[in-house]
Amino acid sequence: MDDTDAVIDELFGTIEDRKETLPADSYTASLFTHEKGENAVLEKLGEETTELVLAAKDDDREEITHEAADVVYHLLVLLSMNEIDVTTLRAELRDRR
Repeated sequence: MDDTDAVIDELFGTIEDRKETLPADSYTASLFTHEKGENAVLEKLGEETTELVLAAKDDDREEITHEAADVVYHLLVLLSMNEIDVTTLRAELRDRR
């Protein structure tokens, strides 16, 4: 496992922890308790993806990096909401190579 895998695993672990413990001051926990439920995460993922596309269109490397991280984070939240872990995602990606 390289450093990128470790960072993704750590982030996913934090997301899973927030889902279970639901701390009041956690943005991640708020996504799991939002009245719109999964739709709130889907909207946020769509928003972040649009911002990533616009940053790419502008060839803004710093903004591309920032928005890509937002997309990955919200994607991991969506996976967690659907009881899909990063191991399953990695297996799917490996199968596609």
